[in-house]
Amino acid sequence: MKMVWLSTSCALNSCWERIASLQFEQMMIRRTREQARETAFTEQKRYGLWFRLRKLIIWLLGVYIAIPFLVKLCPAIQAKLVFLNFVRVPYFIDLKRPQDQGLNHTCNYYLQPEEDVTIGVWHTVPAALWKNARGKDQLWFEDALGSSHPVILYLHGNAGTRGGDHRVELYKVLSSLGYHVVTFDYRGWGDSIGSPSERGMTYDALHVFDWIKARSGDNPVYIWGHSLGTGVATNLVRRLCERETPPDALILESPFTNIREEARSHPFSVIYRYFPGFDWFFLDPITTSGIKFANDENVKYISCSLLILHAEDDPVVPFHLGKKLYNIAATSRSFRDYKVQFVPFHTDLGYRHKYIYRSPELPRILREFLGKSEHEHHH
Repeated sequence: MKMVWLSTSCALNSCWERIASLQFEQMMIRRTREQARETAFTEQKRYGLWFRLRKLIIWLLGVYIAIPFLVKLCPAIQAKLVFLNFVRVPYFIDLKRPQDQGLNHTCNYYLQPEEDVTIGVWHTVPAALWKNARGKDQLWFEDALGSSHPVILYLHGNAGTRGGDHRVELYKVLSSLGYHVVTFDYRGWGDSIGSPSERGMTYDALHVFDWIKARSGDNPVYIWGHSLGTGVATNLVRRLCERETPPDALILESPFTNIREEARSHPFSVIYRYFPGFDWFFLDPITTSGIKFANDENVKYISCSLLILHAEDDPVVPFHLGKKLYNIAATSRSFRDYKVQFVPFHTDLGYRHKYIYRSPELPRILREFLGKSEHEHHH
């Protein structure tokens, strides 16, 4: 009996061991299958991610290669990128109401340089006339140009309008220093009507200068250009000097040498700067569009005092281009009887491309330079 029980017990143990072994084998098979499925899913997911990433890379590469050809075939695209007149910042401002920008002593005009071209103009009077300017009409403002205060014709850069924040702040600074400030939007900018072009922008500036001179009497008239506006300024002043009616001084803020060198140095060109045929693809279309803004050539024909202001940390127009322009002007025979001055602003000041107006040294710089210019004008 005892032997039978031991035999049965052994058989049962053997049976349980077999069952346990089978269960373990089945569990391991399931686990192996699950791991295989997980591995397959992971690999599929990884492959899908890599496939999508590869498609994106190929698409970006295609766009990168296509853009130079598109620009070459359509030079108007490059012209748009130079002018950026379609970028209106700040957007929601009424240019007919300069007082909305804190310019309570400013009048809005509209002038017509040519048929089918109308340009919007702001005239800010000097601080001494602020109280008298309240509520006055355009005729009063025009007559005020004949008061004993110098006038600055300000030519702004690309993008935005005459109501741009940094531009408005500069008008306020210059007005507080005793200057009339006349500024305008070139044809195609802001609320001005017409199509932008270098010739058109220069003609607009010439028209406004003549309009000022017809009303300012013997008061000094200075021309101040910023960024792309320096190209308009030197075009204008060269033309004025050729007709023997030069301004009393020219001020260039953040200037370049010519539009090709500026385009090559612009941050937007970084990704294409070493692209094969960069000049042919990107720079030649600018020239084809009739855009040169050759400051380096113009200064050789300018005969009036020249002041150049440039921040060392300018990310848009590199500092070395402003310095190079100064070196060209300083050695030009046309300036032999006139003062040529270059004023750098250290990187630590953080004035970058458009904040030189913040400099507490600016009033002194202008007073000393323009005072000497007036002395040269009267003698």
